Amino acid sequence: MATAYLTRVVEFTARHRLRRADRSVAENERVFGSAAHDHEHRYQCRITVAGPLAAAQGGVVDLQSLDRILREEIVEAWDGRHLNEAIPRFREGRELPTGEALAVYIWERVTGRLPHGVRLHAVRVQEDAHLYSEYFGEG
Repeated sequence: MATAYLTRVVEFTARHRLRRADRSVAENERVFGSAAHDHEHRYQCRITVAGPLAAAQGGVVDLQSLDRILREEIVEAWDGRHLNEAIPRFREGRELPTGEALAVYIWERVTGRLPHGVRLHAVRVQEDAHLYSEYFGEG
C-alpha cells in the first residue's frame, strides 16, 4: 500500500523571551538581541503525518481526530499565553523556547496521540515569514 503524507497547519499567538538566567542582561541582549525581552509571534505550525493511503476511509488519518489533537496540544495550550510560563520545560533557568525547541516539544506531545498506523513525519514551527524550524524525529 502506498504511503501518503498529509500536512495540517495550525496557528497561535504567544509571547516568549530568550534569556539565560546565568547571564547578565547585557550579555543576554548581546547574544539574543531584542528576543531577550518579552515579544510576541503569530506562530504557524505545520504538522505532517504519514501512513498508508486508505482512500476508501478518507485518507491517511481522520482529519477531525488530527484537528482535535492539534487543538488540544498546541492551540488551546498556548494561544494567548507566555511560553516561558505556560510550559514548565521553558521556565526561567531551563530550556530556551526557541523555534527548534518548540518543534521538538510539539513532536513529543503529538506523536503518542496519533492513531495506530499513522506516524508523525515532520513538525515545522514558523515564527515569521523569514524564520522557521523543522524537526523530523531524529534522536
